[in-house]
Formats: sequence, C-alpha cells, structure tokens
Amino acid sequence: MKWHFPAFLIITAFAGPAAAEVTISHGYSAFGDLKYGPDFTHFNYANPGAPQGGTMSQRQLYGTPTFDSLNIFIIKGDTAPEAGHHIYDSLMVRAYDEPDAMYGLIAETIEYPDDLSYVVFNLRPEARFHDGEQVTAQDVVFTINALKTDGHPYYRNLLSDVVAVEAESDQRVRFDLAPGAGSALPGDIADLAVLPEHFYDDNPFDESWMTWPMGSGPYEVTAVDQPRTITFCKDPDYWAQDLPVNVGKNNFECFAYEYFADETVGLEAFAAGEYTMRVEYRAASWATGYDFPAVQNGWVKQILLPDGRPANAQGIWFNMRRPVLQDIRVRQALEYAFNFEWTNETLFYGTYNRTDSFFENTEMEAVGIAQGDELAILETFRDQLPPEVFIEPPHIPYAGIATPRDRAALRTAASLLDDAGWVVDDAGVRRNSVGEALSFEFPDDSRGMERIIVPFTENLKSLGIDVTFDVIDPSTWSERRQTFDFDLSVTGWGVKVTPGAELRAFYGSKAAASEGSNNLSGLADPVVDALIERVVAAQTREDLIPAARALDRVLRSKHIWVGHWHSGNHRVAIWDIFGIPNEPAPYDFNRGVDFWWFDQEKYQALVNAGALTDRF
Repeated sequence: MKWHFPAFLIITAFAGPAAAEVTISHGYSAFGDLKYGPDFTHFNYANPGAPQGGTMSQRQLYGTPTFDSLNIFIIKGDTAPEAGHHIYDSLMVRAYDEPDAMYGLIAETIEYPDDLSYVVFNLRPEARFHDGEQVTAQDVVFTINALKTDGHPYYRNLLSDVVAVEAESDQRVRFDLAPGAGSALPGDIADLAVLPEHFYDDNPFDESWMTWPMGSGPYEVTAVDQPRTITFCKDPDYWAQDLPVNVGKNNFECFAYEYFADETVGLEAFAAGEYTMRVEYRAASWATGYDFPAVQNGWVKQILLPDGRPANAQGIWFNMRRPVLQDIRVRQALEYAFNFEWTNETLFYGTYNRTDSFFENTEMEAVGIAQGDELAILETFRDQLPPEVFIEPPHIPYAGIATPRDRAALRTAASLLDDAGWVVDDAGVRRNSVGEALSFEFPDDSRGMERIIVPFTENLKSLGIDVTFDVIDPSTWSERRQTFDFDLSVTGWGVKVTPGAELRAFYGSKAAASEGSNNLSGLADPVVDALIERVVAAQTREDLIPAARALDRVLRSKHIWVGHWHSGNHRVAIWDIFGIPNEPAPYDFNRGVDFWWFDQEKYQALVNAGALTDRF
C-alpha cells in the first residue's frame, strides 16, 4: 500500500506574493511515496515478538584490518566503523524495504515547502543522550557545522547545499537549502548522526581519539581492546526503544566485533567458535573453507541472503593526478591487463558477474545506444564529449578468457602503450621519449586481494611496466590514501538506491582537489559535474533514471577504473544460534542484522554439545 497525501498534513503558508504549500509529515521520501502510514506500528521486516538478550559476535565490518580511533567523522586515524553503526541516532531512519523512504526517530515530524527551499525537523522532547542530557536543536546545529567545517570530505560535499542551519527553539531546527539542491538532500540530512555538543568540549571534533564516544543510540561502548576487539552493549535507559521504527530491532544485549588482519586466521577463529557470525568476502573460502567439523555436524550453516541494493562501485582506481595516467590510452591498456574471466573461473569458482557500470544491478545503468531523455541530456554536452558516447553502447571492459595469459588482450594493451609513446627498450622496459620508465606503485593494507592483484601485476610486468604491489601497514596506507600518494588503488564504494549529493564526493571536481576525499581517481570534469547536478536535482524517479544513465555512460567513457565484480547475494556463515526474519530487509544487510535475535534454546543445545563455550 502506498501512502500519498492525506497521509501528510498540508498547510498553506503566506510569506510573500505567492502562497506556498508546506508539508508536515511523519516520514519523507525523495519522490513522495511512503509505504508506511502515520500510525504504523513496525516495519514489515521486523519481528515485534523477537526475544531480547544474547550477543551477536562477528568479525569487523567491511574488512577493515585495524583501528586506532573512535572518532569516525574525520579523515584522521583508522576508525572503527562499528561505532557509527550502534552509538548514534539520527533525525530519521531509513526503511529498508523502500528505495528512499525515511521515518522519524529523533525528529517526530519533518516540514518542507514544495520548492524544498528549506526543511524543518521537529524534535521529540524525550530524546536523550547516553548521559541523560536532552537532545536539542542546538546539537543538530553543532553537528552540521562541525561536519561542514572539519568533517571528512564526504560530509563536506554532501552538505555543500546547506546554506544555513538554525535552532528556532530547543525542539525545532531549520535548514535553508540552495536552489536546485535536490529532493534527496532532506533525507541525507535526516540520516546523519546527531552528536552531543557538550561531549566535544573535552574531545576536539577535529582530532582522532580513543575516548569512548557518546550518542543517543541504543548501544554504548562497553569494552575496547585496541586494535583487536570492540564491544557495544545496550543502554538500559535507551529513550527510543518503543518507537515504531525500533520495534523488533536492537534485540541483542551486546554486539562484539573481533578484528583480524589475516583472513585465514579470521576463518580459523570462526571455525573454533570464537565468534558466531561471519560475512564471507572470499568466494574461494566460501567454496572450500567451510569443511570444518562444526559445519559437518550442522552447527554452522552457510546461507545466501539476497541483496536488493545496487552493486558496490568496487574496482582498481587510476589516480589521474599522476601525469602518466592522464593519457586515456595508458588507462585502457591497464584495463586490458586484468583478466576477469580467468580470475572468476580460477579464484572465484565462477560465482561472480563483471561490474561494468557505476550503477550496476539497477535501472540507472546505461545500456545500448543512448535514446530518449538520456540522449536529450547528453546532447546538451555534445561538443564536450567524444563521438562514441552518442553512436556506441556504453563502454564494457574487456573480460578476458579463462586462461592464465590472454595473449590477444596483452597485444592490444601493448599497441595502446606504443601509441601513447611508451616503447619497449632492449632490456624489455617501456620508456618514453626522454627515457623515463613506465612505473606504478600499487599499495594496499591487506593481503586479502593479493591473489587477485598479483596476476594483474604480472601481466603488467610482461608488458614492460615496472609495477610494485606492496602490502603496507594500515596506518601508513591511511596517510598515503589521504594525500593520494599512490598510482593504483583497489577500493569499493557503496551505491545508494537513490543516488544524490554523495556523488560529488566520489566523482566531483571539488572532491578531486580535497585531501582525504573519496575521489580517488582525481576526476575533475565539467560535464561529469553538470551530470551529477542533474541527478541531484531530480524531482522524480522518472527524472533521476535518465540523468543517472547519462552520468554512467560518461563516467564509463573516461576509463577511470578497472571495474571488479558482483554477485547479488551476501554470503553469511552463522553458528546456528540466531533467529532471522522470514522476509529480511532487501536494501541493507548490515542494518538488517539489527532485526535478528538470539535463540537461547539453540545456543544452549550447542553449549551442551560442547560446540560452543557458554560466553555469548
């Protein structure tokens, strides 16, 4: 069931020569539709009767190998991302069975006019931080100003269209938005953690620290053994536990995270029952690594959970701040040196599909020859784009063949490098006209990708390229990444179901010049900037789709990366002690785990069998 007006209250405001309609609502969607009405009691994917208690023990989120800071909002330090997952509440929360809908948490209602020139959030007076202090509009103002001034470049880009933020009272905060800021921005603002201003009196926002952070969310930090473990347990006085958005959620008493720099050691620890839930990122491990006794006895289960989100934008990014990588022929040659088919067949057991698009697995992916509204958008930039954008399908990288050495691909790569002026000398080294060798540095902070990257670098070396792949310690890699001190980098970004202003952080010109930003490629292109703004300004999904397709088509024509792979499922291994909703949330697995619960009966059976120790 879709709710339209009158699920909202619409009032007419007279603030000038023309009347403006102002919507006041319990929820917000970038394109107007809400699945849940104002009197909903819980999300459909929640179990209102879920048991409470127990511990969800798992390895670190996102494969981050270590941490030395609990301040997750700045570029300094190697942060523990789990802190953001459990500690902080936001003004509103996403419904993970809708593409872009938000419902009130700290904010009871949202107000906005038709032109989205401003947005107002009315805060619940009962909202409290962990120390009992009230959450006020001034805390929201502090949060936004801190993120815009000293936050990670991602936040600075995301909030660049927030012209002003003002606390109109303790429970009412107003944001003035730039013209054309886009309908996704109010939701992006509502999704941000709200920080306690008074906490930062003693803990500077712009510094890294290991002080246990404070928020208003369901969990608090209760134990840290840096850099090995971090544990969060329930705030017994959590103010929002009974709100509809939290019914059936936050069922575990604690979440415990174990950090492993080595994937093999991490899997061995899981097999021994040192933690009880593992998202498996390696296809080879999934296919061959789960043959230990706990699996054979049925105590550990392997499950596939469908992923309804866009595939991550994961790949090998080319740092075009380096002069040698500004030549598109060099970038194309590097692309031919990556043999996906062999990698997939040999290392991944044929389980993946190639990622061609920056909006893979969505209707925003460009396909075929540009037509209709997408073509009309591209025509605006015809004199700034290569002709093939209009007459050819979008770029699809050469996939390779399932043999260790794809000679045809390497011949094509060699020809491209020859054309670019990098010629092989008598010693087999490619040099330019002034004798400089063609060389690349490829650092990473984990050996998890080594088995994939080494065959790629061996192909590069066979072409006469001097390439160095180094696994360095995480803190050194963090510093180098912030200053873009690399040639190639393997990284993945999450892609939103409804993309918006965050695209500036990944592909925008401002981000290219901002130290520590997510624009690893250094792409700074006026057409890309303009297309991002078309996506941001979309007022309907019908406007969004052709704008995103045009952006995707142009990005792919730039050859800024070697796109990797995707599967459409999450590989999850669990000790069989959990309850999982019958219909898990399709749009966010990591948040979806918050709706699982601990099955005490199953757990006790495994303890009695000697499979697990009685510690969870």
